[in-house]
Amino acid sequence: MKKLFLLSLLSIGSLWAQKNNPDPGYWQQHVDYKMEVNMDVKNFQYKGKQTLVYTNNSPDTLRKVFYHLYFNAFQPGSEMDARLKTISDPDKRMVKSFKTGDKTVKESRISTLKPNEIGYLKVANFKQDGIAATSRVVGTVLEVELAKPILPGKSTTFALDFDGQVPLQIRRSGRNSDEGVALSMTQWYPKIAEFDFEGWHADPYIGREFHGVWGDFDVKITIDKDYVIGSTGYLQNKNEIGHGYEDKGTTVTYPKKTKTLTWHFVAPMVHDFAWGADKDFIHDIYPGPNNVELHFFYKNNPKYMDKWKELQPKTAALMDFFNKSVGEYPYKQYSVIQGGDGGMEYAMCTLITGDRSLPSLIGVTAHEMAHSWFQHVLATNESKHFWMDEGFTSFISDLAMIKVMDKKLQEDENPFQSAYNNYFYMVNTGHEQPQSTHADRFDENMIYSISAYSKGEVFLTQLGYVIGMDKMMETLKRYFHDYKFTHPTPNDFKRTAERVSGASLDWYLNDWTKTTNTIDYGIKSVTEDGKNTKVTLERIGRMPMPLDILVVYQDGSKESFYIPNTLMRWNKENPFPEIQRTVLGGWDWAFTTYDFTIGKEKKAIKAIVIDPSDLMADVKKENNVYEVKP
Repeated sequence: MKKLFLLSLLSIGSLWAQKNNPDPGYWQQHVDYKMEVNMDVKNFQYKGKQTLVYTNNSPDTLRKVFYHLYFNAFQPGSEMDARLKTISDPDKRMVKSFKTGDKTVKESRISTLKPNEIGYLKVANFKQDGIAATSRVVGTVLEVELAKPILPGKSTTFALDFDGQVPLQIRRSGRNSDEGVALSMTQWYPKIAEFDFEGWHADPYIGREFHGVWGDFDVKITIDKDYVIGSTGYLQNKNEIGHGYEDKGTTVTYPKKTKTLTWHFVAPMVHDFAWGADKDFIHDIYPGPNNVELHFFYKNNPKYMDKWKELQPKTAALMDFFNKSVGEYPYKQYSVIQGGDGGMEYAMCTLITGDRSLPSLIGVTAHEMAHSWFQHVLATNESKHFWMDEGFTSFISDLAMIKVMDKKLQEDENPFQSAYNNYFYMVNTGHEQPQSTHADRFDENMIYSISAYSKGEVFLTQLGYVIGMDKMMETLKRYFHDYKFTHPTPNDFKRTAERVSGASLDWYLNDWTKTTNTIDYGIKSVTEDGKNTKVTLERIGRMPMPLDILVVYQDGSKESFYIPNTLMRWNKENPFPEIQRTVLGGWDWAFTTYDFTIGKEKKAIKAIVIDPSDLMADVKKENNVYEVKP
């Protein structure tokens, strides 16, 4: 029964076709980047020129703008360095551990970087419409006093020069990774900060996530001719570049004295631009769904080359699943690039480590590719609403892995159980912070990770319990359709779920994401009441929920009861239509107990179960069951 309930998620098709305006009065800024970059692969330094046309679609007059200079984080004494020294559980990739007597000491890897190993971005010659503007660097942020205000509805052109140095590979971006990838170029250019209805989002780079302005990128990268680049965007000069990009039947020949090649990429309507490069990259192209080209860049290493070949049809199958479950991928190219550390999503591509088992390689690709829908088409502010990106991505990629890897679920198996277990573990630590906490303000990395990935995933699966799995999947599809290429907020998702279901859900969004309230219901007593049976339930936790209750009788028959949460002003359809259900009166939150009557004698009852689907994140499951022992 539970298995059928959960597996129905895997077969839901497209339901929404009409495009709607996300929100009345919604606006967002727009940028057009043009960049020309020269990379020196010997000293890992580069020089660039950037021209940016900025369109102010806001109702505000702007007198300042801000740019992110992310590479400045990889310097001794930076905020990222300081955070590694003070947080109780620093990212293992970013520290060195060694013994001093009986103690294990963790040292920030950033703190020991030498001048030729640090990262930096230096901006010069900043001009607005040809007029010099005043700027100053504050850590990883460039603050610019404009030469003239940008009025609502007007555009202006910023021009600047920049020098950069690629840091040693420590986190996400860097050079010479443990697997020998030369360049993981992410967060590598001066990137203008987002300005929206909340104001400027010029957050320093301390190690968490990102936010960006929608726009078009035109990028030229000049690099040693032996290097192969995988990137955001579409390569414009394939037949000049070769390296597996050239048209079939085309022979690419370079002038004898050519030492470098200039790669020209164009990326329409993205909010970031990333690339990876190595002279030993193999470049494969595999056909994806809807004529999307899937590009794969990986080191020429016999240890894992076969796995990268096996990954390719699985990646196509994953994209097909996401297309059908969420919405169609809107670009015609996606690249999986070996590099960086772990896995990290970017516009039209991901960088992942490559020396993995095949299931791990497919799994990390599934997760990072799913970000294309939830972060690079639905671009929430990850610093503030990280759980929407990571949690929704975890949910859909877990489903995709079941489908693509052809996993067989047991009758009582919950495919999301690991997310629930992580959430319960976090609650039991007593260190949980609300999901509304800014990503940089978490006291522990572990608590942040569980809040983002696991509790974010449970937000969706449990919403399926609240409104029905079919309506939750409808909500996901409509949310993607209505809010793609914008910057939706948690309230936008909540309102979409309300439009799809008809339920009022403010209580759900508030309690789950803005508090650390927990769900805990219990069966307090089961007593005889003449020829009937009286059941008393109690609400122990502070978060309210509607309740599905299953009664199993001694003769094997079953009956269910549904207790509405009156805050919803709506009743869920019977999730188990093969079992007769009785809808009872609503349970108001202020009442801590609730009584209902079963129309059979107590001796006829074998078991009573709160939430037979096991999708409600009740923190104390043992009091959810009344069972007559044989």
